[in-house]
This record gives sequence, C-alpha cells and structure tokens, in this order.
Amino acid sequence: MLLVRLAETSNAVGATSSRKLKSELLASVIADLGRSEIEAAIGFLTGAARQGRVGVGWAMVDNVDVEPNPGDPELNVLDLDRAIDLIAATVGPGSEGHRAKIISGLLRRATAQEQHFIRQVLIGDLRQGALSGVVTDAVAKAAGLKIAPVRRAAMLSGDLGHAAVIALSDGIEGLEAVTLIAGRPILPMLASTAADVGDALEQTGLASVEWKLDGARIQVHRTATDIRIYTRNLNDVTDRLPAVVAIVADLPCSSTVLDGEVLGFLADKTPLAFQDTMSELGRDNDRLSVESDSTRDSNTAFSMQPFFFDVMELDGTSLIDEPLSVRRPILEELVGAHAIPAIRTDEPRAASNQLETALANHHEGVMVKAIDGTYEAGRRGKSWRKVKPVHTLDLVVLAAEWGHGRRQGWLSNLHLGARDPDSEDFVMVGKTFKGLTDELLRWQTEAILERKTGESSTGHTVYARHELVVEVALDGAQVSSRYPGGVALRFARIRGYRPDRDPQTVDTLAAVHALLPPSHSH
Repeated sequence: MLLVRLAETSNAVGATSSRKLKSELLASVIADLGRSEIEAAIGFLTGAARQGRVGVGWAMVDNVDVEPNPGDPELNVLDLDRAIDLIAATVGPGSEGHRAKIISGLLRRATAQEQHFIRQVLIGDLRQGALSGVVTDAVAKAAGLKIAPVRRAAMLSGDLGHAAVIALSDGIEGLEAVTLIAGRPILPMLASTAADVGDALEQTGLASVEWKLDGARIQVHRTATDIRIYTRNLNDVTDRLPAVVAIVADLPCSSTVLDGEVLGFLADKTPLAFQDTMSELGRDNDRLSVESDSTRDSNTAFSMQPFFFDVMELDGTSLIDEPLSVRRPILEELVGAHAIPAIRTDEPRAASNQLETALANHHEGVMVKAIDGTYEAGRRGKSWRKVKPVHTLDLVVLAAEWGHGRRQGWLSNLHLGARDPDSEDFVMVGKTFKGLTDELLRWQTEAILERKTGESSTGHTVYARHELVVEVALDGAQVSSRYPGGVALRFARIRGYRPDRDPQTVDTLAAVHALLPPSHSH
C-alpha cells in the first residue's frame, strides 16, 4: 500500500471529532493492507512505530530540510518501516549524522503530505485524536468482527499490531486461540476511583479490601526455565530485581503469572517514597529513571520487597476468567506472606478500619475489589476501586513554560491534560509548577526537551510528546472556560512523575468533572 493512503487517512481522522467516523476511516484503509504491512501500519496509525522509540527527536527532524517529491507518490508502508529499522540499528559514534542522512533520503522521496506524516511518526507526535482504542475498533470493523475478541487478543498478547494480523488473516478462530501464556506479558488491569470506601462498596458489593501500596507495579512471569519481571508498561526489569527473582523461584509451582508491586523499605520497615523506589528500580533506564526528591541518605540500608495481589496463571492454567473469590485463595496459598494484606467484607465500617490500618502503616489507601470480578486485562474496570484520602489524578504533560527568577533556565509550569475517551485525545485541564523540587526540575527540563515537538511563537512554551505522566494532588475542580475541558484543577501540586504508567491509561476528563462540587457536576 502506498504510504500516502495512511497520510491522507490520518489527516481525515484528525479533521473530525466523531469517534465513529474516525473508526470508519481507519477501517477502510486497514482492510486494504497486505498481511506483511499490517503490523507496521497499525503502529503508524496509533502514533507508535512497532520499533518503539529509535532516538529521533524534534530537533533532528526539524533540521532535515529537503524539498518534497513533486511527482506522484512512490513510497509504500514498508519503505517507512524499513527506514525506521535502519534508524534503530544506527548506533555509536557518528550515528546522529547517519540517522539524519536516512531521514533526509526518505523525506526526499516523499510528497509534502507524506513528509508531514513521516515527521509526526518519527517523533511520536501523530495528533489525529486516534489512540489505540479507536484503532482497535477500526481493526474489528475491517475484519468484520465484534470489538471484544480483538481487544482481548491485543491485551493478552500485549500487541495490537499482532492482534490485527490475526484478526484480518485468521478471523475469530485465530483470536480465540490467543490466551494468556506465562512468559508473554499482558496489559495489566486498572482501577477506577471512589470517593470513599462506602461509595466503593456500593459499586462492588462483597469485596476484597486490600492495602494500596505506593510502589512500582510489577508483573512476574515464571516458566519452567525462566523468570521475567515487567513494569506496568511491559518494560523488562528482571535484572533490577534479583531479590524478587529469588522469592518467585522458591514458590511451589512450575509456572505462574503474578500481579503486584515492589516497594523499597528502610531498615526500620518504613516504606520509601514512590520516587525513591522508582529511582532505585530505574537506574540507567531512561524510561524509568526519575530523580528522587527525597533527602534520604543514599547509603542508608534498604530492601526492595514484592507484594502480590493477583494470580493470572498457575501451572499451565489461565485464571483470568475466574472470579477473584477463586483467584485470591490460590494467590495466598502460593505466595504466603508476600500477599498484600486483604479482608473480605461488604461492611463500610470494616473497610474503613482496613483503610486506617493501611494509612497507619504509611501506605496510600485501599483497593476495593468485587469478589466476583474477573481479571480484565488492560481495562480500567468498575470492579476495582481505589480509595485514597487525598484527591489524586494521573495526567499527561502536554507542554511546559520556561521559569523565571530562581527557576530561570528550567522548564517549570506544566500544562496538564486528561484523556477524552470520545475523541481519544488529551484535553488540557490546568497548569501547575507547585511541588517541584530542584532535582525534579532539572530532570523534568531534560525529559521534556528530549520529547520536544515544537514551541510557541515566543519560545516561552515547549510542547512535548504525550509520554510523561505525573501524579497530581489537588483539592478538587471548578468550572472554567479557560481550558478546553470546561474544568480546571484547584490547588494542583505535583506528587511525582509516574514513568510506570502509560499515557493511554491516565485519568479521563470525566474523572476531573467528577471532582466538581455537586451543584456543578455533570
């Protein structure tokens, strides 16, 4: 397929706010793809090339200035895919110049419309308002299938492109054959929020009320020959957690898949702040590394300990379709003292006591999980509810403004965006510079500049790829015409960056509106 078809479709998708029309436009082009093109094209259409980040930033692409091909389009989908393969393989001294030559050669063969599309794909800034949810729907339409089996296959394989190949080539039979396999990471189940434990229990009924730790989410896979540990974003961090590997190696099973958190503890059993846990976990790892804002002495003894709250596979049997009432006893028998503390109740008083106990032990709050709920991989299901005493939201950094005074030279004031499920885009809901330490400001400035996609006409504001997730504490929300979402955060302050979290799973615009006073809530 000619690349211009993808470019034209992307433009058309970006020009409409209708999710239905976006899906139909994408389905039309996906249906015409050859089998060998599907995986690459799905990556391009979701704004995330299948090769991942390949070291191409805004500055490199902006500096390549070549005239577009004035004739008929000649590039096809695999031409772009092969070029990105070459860029990814170009490393070492002089690699930046070699990458620029590859990009220059590619852009010289591209029409003006294709050039724009290629530049967006290379820097991961395809602003068409069609993230994986819309593309998943489009794949189902193109294959003439319902969306549920496509979504399930994508979640269980951890790869929408792979699921699309199966859907378009092998149909429903192929999709139903995709199952959870130990050793192949899956997208984790996520939680919705609740105002308090009483509200949560009204939604779930009889529930497992579990401590909510402020650690790093991990997914552990043990097979007969190997143990692998993945983050929430499915990054492999096995080598960073030898203590966890040793614990899992001693479990009485031949294979298993576990969901849990790893948390750092000081010698006196006090849990480390999330930033410190992530700093230790993410050393020398660009995706995970975040400067700690703690004053903890780096020589202070601490340990990294795992706590598990779910089991999705055991000894070759998938458990994700079993209710939590079945999975939880299996988990407790398997991991023993490494299971996160939990009680089973539908009584608000008992759940409140569990919350108070978790807080007394320096943890965030509790998770309230419906006892009859299955494990909904990749979904923010209503059967899991998180309850914390302070309002917090996970939001995406859209841009940042250069600071003044003592913050001169640092990117400081952050533009924050919530996810709009209807448009599959991020909507700005506020700004804040509060809660940022000097260490975090330095890290933030470097991280945003690495992801730069452009700047304002005055140069005061730097726009970034929508990759950085921050956890924001706030007092609530208020109606506002200042921002596109019609709502603004009240007294927002940054609790920390969450490199363990995927931008596509941040809180929605509806979650922000839910914090409005009752008289203004939608």
